[in-house]
Amino acid sequence: MRLKTGFTRKKPSCGIVWACNIVTPEDIRQAHRRIDRYIRATPVVTLEAGALCAVPVTLKLEHLQHSGSFKCRGAFNTLLSHDVPDAGVVAVSGGNHGAAVAYAATQLGHKSTVFVPDYASQVKMDRMRGFGADVIPSGIDFQAVIDKFEAFARDTGALAVHPFDAPSVLAGQGTVALEFDRQIPDLDTVIISVGGGGLIGGVSSWFGARVNVVAVESEGTATYATALRDGKDAVITPSGISADSLGAPRLGALAYDALTAAKRPSVLVTDAQIIAAQQQLWDAARILGEPGAATALAALTSGAYRPEKDERIGVLICGGNAAPGWFLAKETP
Repeated sequence: MRLKTGFTRKKPSCGIVWACNIVTPEDIRQAHRRIDRYIRATPVVTLEAGALCAVPVTLKLEHLQHSGSFKCRGAFNTLLSHDVPDAGVVAVSGGNHGAAVAYAATQLGHKSTVFVPDYASQVKMDRMRGFGADVIPSGIDFQAVIDKFEAFARDTGALAVHPFDAPSVLAGQGTVALEFDRQIPDLDTVIISVGGGGLIGGVSSWFGARVNVVAVESEGTATYATALRDGKDAVITPSGISADSLGAPRLGALAYDALTAAKRPSVLVTDAQIIAAQQQLWDAARILGEPGAATALAALTSGAYRPEKDERIGVLICGGNAAPGWFLAKETP
Protein backbone atom coordinates (compact mmCIF):
# COMPACT_ATOMS: atom_id res chain seq x y z
CA MET A 1 0.00 0.00 0.00
CA ARG A 2 1.01 3.61 -0.42
CA LEU A 3 -0.43 5.74 2.32
CA LYS A 4 0.07 9.48 2.44
CA THR A 5 0.81 9.30 6.17
CA GLY A 6 3.83 7.11 5.46
CA PHE A 7 2.32 3.94 6.94
CA THR A 8 3.53 0.75 5.30
CA ARG A 9 1.99 -2.65 4.95
CA LYS A 10 4.20 -4.11 7.66
CA LYS A 11 1.81 -5.03 10.46
CA PRO A 12 2.21 -3.51 13.92
CA SER A 13 4.97 -5.09 15.94
CA CYS A 14 3.97 -7.87 18.30
CA GLY A 15 6.09 -6.05 20.87
CA ILE A 16 3.38 -3.38 21.31
CA VAL A 17 2.43 -2.91 24.94
CA TRP A 18 -1.35 -3.06 25.21
CA ALA A 19 -1.59 -2.27 28.92
CA CYS A 20 -3.09 1.16 28.28
CA ASN A 21 -6.10 -0.44 26.53
CA ILE A 22 -8.81 -0.70 29.14
CA VAL A 23 -10.94 -2.77 26.77
CA THR A 24 -9.55 -6.23 26.03
CA PRO A 25 -10.55 -8.97 23.58
CA GLU A 26 -12.07 -10.86 26.52
CA ASP A 27 -14.21 -7.81 27.37
CA ILE A 28 -15.44 -7.86 23.77
CA ARG A 29 -16.19 -11.59 23.89
CA GLN A 30 -18.21 -11.09 27.06
CA ALA A 31 -20.05 -8.16 25.48
CA HIS A 32 -20.90 -10.31 22.46
CA ARG A 33 -22.33 -13.05 24.66
CA ARG A 34 -24.36 -10.40 26.52
CA ILE A 35 -25.87 -8.69 23.48
CA ASP A 36 -25.99 -11.52 20.94
CA ARG A 37 -29.73 -12.16 21.26
CA TYR A 38 -30.52 -8.46 20.76
CA ILE A 39 -28.42 -7.62 17.68
CA ARG A 40 -28.20 -8.73 14.08
CA ALA A 41 -25.18 -10.57 12.75
CA THR A 42 -24.83 -8.29 9.75
CA PRO A 43 -23.70 -9.74 6.42
CA VAL A 44 -20.56 -9.14 4.40
CA VAL A 45 -20.16 -8.78 0.67
CA THR A 46 -16.97 -8.79 -1.39
CA LEU A 47 -16.85 -6.50 -4.42
CA GLU A 48 -14.48 -7.44 -7.19
CA ALA A 49 -11.28 -5.61 -8.09
CA GLY A 50 -12.12 -2.44 -9.99
CA ALA A 51 -15.50 -1.88 -8.37
CA LEU A 52 -14.12 0.47 -5.71
CA CYS A 53 -10.35 0.34 -6.12
CA ALA A 54 -7.68 -1.86 -7.69
CA VAL A 55 -8.21 -4.81 -5.32
CA PRO A 56 -11.29 -6.67 -4.07
CA VAL A 57 -12.91 -5.05 -1.03
CA THR A 58 -15.05 -6.83 1.56
CA LEU A 59 -17.77 -4.66 3.08
CA LYS A 60 -19.30 -5.33 6.48
CA LEU A 61 -22.88 -4.08 6.10
CA GLU A 62 -23.50 -2.72 9.56
CA HIS A 63 -25.96 -0.16 8.20
CA LEU A 64 -28.37 -3.13 8.24
CA GLN A 65 -28.11 -3.29 12.04
CA HIS A 66 -31.09 -2.41 14.25
CA SER A 67 -31.56 1.40 14.28
CA GLY A 68 -29.39 1.67 11.16
CA SER A 69 -25.87 1.64 12.64
CA PHE A 70 -23.32 -0.23 14.74
CA LYS A 71 -24.26 1.97 17.71
CA CYS A 72 -26.85 -0.57 18.90
CA ARG A 73 -24.01 -2.81 20.01
CA GLY A 74 -22.59 -0.33 22.51
CA ALA A 75 -26.04 0.79 23.61
CA PHE A 76 -27.25 -2.72 24.43
CA ASN A 77 -23.98 -3.62 26.16
CA THR A 78 -24.19 -0.53 28.34
CA LEU A 79 -27.84 -0.98 29.31
CA LEU A 80 -27.39 -4.70 29.99
CA SER A 81 -24.30 -4.00 32.11
CA HIS A 82 -26.03 -1.55 34.49
CA ASP A 83 -29.11 -1.27 36.65
CA VAL A 84 -31.40 1.17 34.82
CA PRO A 85 -33.38 3.44 37.18
CA ASP A 86 -37.04 4.42 36.83
CA ALA A 87 -35.90 7.66 35.16
CA GLY A 88 -34.60 5.55 32.29
CA VAL A 89 -31.57 6.45 30.18
CA VAL A 90 -30.27 9.67 28.72
CA ALA A 91 -27.93 10.25 25.78
CA VAL A 92 -26.34 13.11 23.90
CA SER A 93 -26.08 12.59 20.16
CA GLY A 94 -26.06 13.99 16.67
CA GLY A 95 -28.18 11.04 15.58
CA ASN A 96 -26.98 7.44 15.42
CA HIS A 97 -26.10 7.06 19.09
CA GLY A 98 -29.40 8.58 20.13
CA ALA A 99 -31.34 6.29 17.80
CA ALA A 100 -29.49 3.26 19.13
CA VAL A 101 -30.01 4.19 22.77
CA ALA A 102 -33.71 4.83 22.10
CA TYR A 103 -34.08 1.50 20.31
CA ALA A 104 -32.23 -0.47 23.01
CA ALA A 105 -34.11 1.27 25.82
CA THR A 106 -37.50 0.57 24.26
CA GLN A 107 -36.62 -3.06 23.59
CA LEU A 108 -35.60 -3.47 27.23
CA GLY A 109 -38.60 -1.59 28.61
CA HIS A 110 -36.95 1.68 29.64
CA LYS A 111 -37.65 5.35 28.96
CA SER A 112 -35.10 7.32 26.94
CA THR A 113 -34.23 11.00 26.56
CA VAL A 114 -31.80 12.30 23.94
CA PHE A 115 -30.25 15.78 23.85
CA VAL A 116 -29.26 16.76 20.31
CA PRO A 117 -27.54 19.74 18.70
CA ASP A 118 -29.73 21.87 16.47
CA TYR A 119 -27.75 20.78 13.40
CA ALA A 120 -28.77 17.13 13.81
CA SER A 121 -30.53 15.99 10.64
CA GLN A 122 -34.30 15.72 10.60
CA VAL A 123 -33.97 12.14 9.39
CA LYS A 124 -32.02 11.18 12.49
CA MET A 125 -34.25 13.07 14.91
CA ASP A 126 -37.26 11.35 13.36
CA ARG A 127 -35.52 8.00 13.80
CA MET A 128 -34.90 8.71 17.50
CA ARG A 129 -38.50 9.71 18.08
CA GLY A 130 -39.71 6.71 16.13
CA PHE A 131 -37.78 4.42 18.46
CA GLY A 132 -39.43 6.04 21.47
CA ALA A 133 -37.06 8.77 22.65
CA ASP A 134 -37.96 12.18 24.01
CA VAL A 135 -35.72 14.28 21.74
CA ILE A 136 -34.59 17.68 23.03
CA PRO A 137 -32.78 20.05 20.57
CA SER A 138 -30.38 22.09 22.70
CA GLY A 139 -28.45 24.62 20.57
CA ILE A 140 -25.52 24.62 18.19
CA ASP A 141 -22.71 24.58 20.77
CA PHE A 142 -22.11 20.89 21.34
CA GLN A 143 -20.48 21.47 24.71
CA ALA A 144 -23.64 23.25 25.83
CA VAL A 145 -25.66 20.25 24.65
CA ILE A 146 -23.38 17.99 26.69
CA ASP A 147 -23.83 20.23 29.73
CA LYS A 148 -27.62 19.86 29.48
CA PHE A 149 -27.31 16.09 29.08
CA GLU A 150 -25.12 15.87 32.19
CA ALA A 151 -27.45 18.11 34.20
CA PHE A 152 -30.43 15.94 33.26
CA ALA A 153 -28.63 12.79 34.36
CA ARG A 154 -27.61 14.42 37.64
CA ASP A 155 -31.04 15.88 38.38
CA THR A 156 -33.16 12.86 37.44
CA GLY A 157 -30.86 9.95 38.17
CA ALA A 158 -31.22 8.63 34.61
CA LEU A 159 -28.45 6.34 33.41
CA ALA A 160 -26.14 8.42 31.19
CA VAL A 161 -24.97 6.50 28.12
CA HIS A 162 -21.82 8.09 26.73
CA PRO A 163 -21.66 8.17 22.92
CA PHE A 164 -18.06 6.98 22.66
CA ASP A 165 -15.84 7.19 25.75
CA ALA A 166 -16.90 4.42 28.13
CA PRO A 167 -15.54 0.86 28.42
CA SER A 168 -18.99 -0.71 27.96
CA VAL A 169 -19.45 1.29 24.75
CA LEU A 170 -16.04 0.34 23.30
CA ALA A 171 -16.54 -3.32 24.21
CA GLY A 172 -19.97 -3.33 22.59
CA GLN A 173 -18.74 -1.65 19.42
CA GLY A 174 -15.79 -4.03 19.32
CA THR A 175 -18.20 -6.92 18.77
CA VAL A 176 -18.53 -5.85 15.14
CA ALA A 177 -14.82 -6.64 14.72
CA LEU A 178 -15.23 -10.01 16.43
CA GLU A 179 -18.02 -10.80 13.98
CA PHE A 180 -16.10 -9.52 10.95
CA ASP A 181 -13.08 -11.58 12.02
CA ARG A 182 -15.16 -14.75 12.13
CA GLN A 183 -16.74 -14.06 8.75
CA ILE A 184 -13.48 -13.08 6.98
CA PRO A 185 -10.59 -14.45 9.08
CA ASP A 186 -7.73 -13.49 6.76
CA LEU A 187 -8.05 -9.70 6.48
CA ASP A 188 -4.86 -7.64 6.30
CA THR A 189 -6.45 -4.22 6.79
CA VAL A 190 -9.74 -2.88 8.13
CA ILE A 191 -10.73 0.69 7.30
CA ILE A 192 -12.96 2.55 9.76
CA SER A 193 -14.64 5.97 9.88
CA VAL A 194 -13.79 7.93 13.03
CA GLY A 195 -15.78 10.42 15.11
CA GLY A 196 -15.43 10.15 18.88
CA GLY A 197 -13.55 6.89 18.51
CA GLY A 198 -15.81 4.39 20.26
CA LEU A 199 -16.04 2.20 17.17
CA ILE A 200 -12.40 2.25 16.13
CA GLY A 201 -11.28 1.97 19.76
CA GLY A 202 -13.22 -1.28 20.08
CA VAL A 203 -12.14 -2.54 16.66
CA SER A 204 -8.48 -1.76 17.34
CA SER A 205 -8.68 -3.47 20.72
CA TRP A 206 -10.11 -6.63 19.14
CA PHE A 207 -7.65 -6.93 16.27
CA GLY A 208 -4.54 -5.86 18.17
CA ALA A 209 -1.37 -6.52 16.21
CA ARG A 210 -2.97 -9.08 13.88
CA VAL A 211 -4.66 -6.63 11.50
CA ASN A 212 -3.88 -3.10 10.32
CA VAL A 213 -6.67 -0.74 11.35
CA VAL A 214 -6.82 2.53 9.42
CA ALA A 215 -8.70 5.57 10.76
CA VAL A 216 -10.43 7.72 8.14
CA GLU A 217 -11.77 11.17 8.97
CA SER A 218 -13.40 13.96 7.09
CA GLU A 219 -11.52 17.25 7.21
CA GLY A 220 -14.35 18.77 9.27
CA THR A 221 -14.50 15.99 11.87
CA ALA A 222 -10.82 15.11 12.29
CA THR A 223 -10.67 14.36 16.03
CA TYR A 224 -7.89 11.77 15.79
CA ALA A 225 -5.66 13.71 13.40
CA THR A 226 -6.07 16.78 15.62
CA ALA A 227 -5.25 14.79 18.76
CA LEU A 228 -2.12 13.40 17.11
CA ARG A 229 -1.05 16.93 16.25
CA ASP A 230 -2.17 18.89 19.31
CA GLY A 231 -2.48 16.33 22.11
CA LYS A 232 -5.11 13.95 23.43
CA ASP A 233 -7.33 16.71 24.91
CA ALA A 234 -7.55 18.69 21.66
CA VAL A 235 -11.06 19.93 20.84
CA ILE A 236 -12.54 20.63 17.39
CA THR A 237 -15.68 22.32 16.10
CA PRO A 238 -17.28 19.68 13.85
CA SER A 239 -18.37 20.75 10.39
CA GLY A 240 -19.10 19.37 6.97
CA ILE A 241 -21.17 16.62 5.46
CA SER A 242 -20.28 13.93 8.03
CA ALA A 243 -20.78 16.08 11.13
CA ASP A 244 -24.14 14.64 12.14
CA SER A 245 -22.62 11.17 12.55
CA LEU A 246 -18.88 11.75 13.06
CA GLY A 247 -19.15 15.19 14.69
CA ALA A 248 -17.68 14.62 18.16
CA PRO A 249 -15.88 17.58 19.78
CA ARG A 250 -12.88 15.41 20.65
CA LEU A 251 -11.50 11.90 20.44
CA GLY A 252 -12.33 9.77 23.48
CA ALA A 253 -9.50 9.09 25.92
CA LEU A 254 -9.99 5.32 25.65
CA ALA A 255 -9.80 5.43 21.86
CA TYR A 256 -6.76 7.70 21.97
CA ASP A 257 -4.90 5.20 24.15
CA ALA A 258 -5.93 2.25 21.98
CA LEU A 259 -5.00 3.94 18.69
CA THR A 260 -1.73 5.51 19.74
CA ALA A 261 -0.53 2.31 21.43
CA ALA A 262 -0.98 0.51 18.12
CA LYS A 263 0.27 3.47 16.05
CA ARG A 264 -2.88 3.44 13.91
CA PRO A 265 -2.64 5.88 10.97
CA SER A 266 -5.11 8.67 10.24
CA VAL A 267 -6.25 9.44 6.68
CA LEU A 268 -8.15 12.64 5.86
CA VAL A 269 -10.73 12.96 3.07
CA THR A 270 -12.78 15.86 1.78
CA ASP A 271 -16.55 16.22 1.62
CA ALA A 272 -16.38 16.00 -2.17
CA GLN A 273 -14.46 12.72 -1.93
CA ILE A 274 -17.08 11.35 0.48
CA ILE A 275 -19.89 12.22 -1.92
CA ALA A 276 -18.00 10.62 -4.80
CA ALA A 277 -17.34 7.48 -2.74
CA GLN A 278 -21.03 6.97 -2.00
CA GLN A 279 -21.89 7.56 -5.65
CA GLN A 280 -19.34 4.91 -6.65
CA LEU A 281 -20.70 2.45 -4.07
CA TRP A 282 -24.21 3.03 -5.33
CA ASP A 283 -23.15 2.54 -8.94
CA ALA A 284 -21.18 -0.61 -8.13
CA ALA A 285 -23.49 -2.38 -5.70
CA ARG A 286 -26.66 -0.36 -5.06
CA ILE A 287 -25.64 0.00 -1.40
CA LEU A 288 -26.69 3.19 0.37
CA GLY A 289 -24.70 4.42 3.34
CA GLU A 290 -24.78 7.74 5.14
CA PRO A 291 -21.92 10.28 4.84
CA GLY A 292 -20.19 8.88 7.93
CA ALA A 293 -20.13 5.43 6.37
CA ALA A 294 -18.89 6.71 3.02
CA THR A 295 -16.04 8.50 4.81
CA ALA A 296 -14.15 5.23 5.33
CA LEU A 297 -14.79 4.16 1.75
CA ALA A 298 -13.50 7.49 0.43
CA ALA A 299 -9.99 6.60 1.55
CA LEU A 300 -9.98 3.89 -1.13
CA THR A 301 -11.99 5.54 -3.90
CA SER A 302 -10.02 8.79 -3.67
CA GLY A 303 -6.62 7.10 -3.62
CA ALA A 304 -5.72 8.52 -0.20
CA TYR A 305 -5.12 4.89 0.78
CA ARG A 306 -3.65 2.69 -1.95
CA PRO A 307 -3.66 -1.04 -1.23
CA GLU A 308 -0.98 -3.39 -2.45
CA LYS A 309 -2.09 -5.77 -5.17
CA ASP A 310 -2.59 -8.75 -2.84
CA GLU A 311 -3.81 -6.84 0.23
CA ARG A 312 -7.03 -8.16 1.77
CA ILE A 313 -9.15 -5.11 2.58
CA GLY A 314 -12.23 -4.81 4.76
CA VAL A 315 -14.37 -1.68 5.14
CA LEU A 316 -17.13 -1.15 7.67
CA ILE A 317 -20.25 0.46 6.24
CA CYS A 318 -21.13 1.77 9.67
CA GLY A 319 -24.51 3.48 9.19
CA GLY A 320 -27.39 4.13 6.83
CA ASN A 321 -29.42 6.84 8.54
CA ALA A 322 -29.61 9.36 5.74
CA ALA A 323 -32.22 10.45 3.25
CA PRO A 324 -32.18 8.16 0.19
CA GLY A 325 -30.03 9.62 -2.54
CA TRP A 326 -28.40 12.27 -0.31
CA PHE A 327 -25.28 12.14 -2.50
CA LEU A 328 -27.01 12.40 -5.89
CA ALA A 329 -27.77 16.10 -5.68
CA LYS A 330 -24.28 17.03 -4.49
CA GLU A 331 -21.59 18.36 -6.76
CA THR A 332 -18.28 16.55 -6.98
CA PRO A 333 -15.05 17.77 -8.55
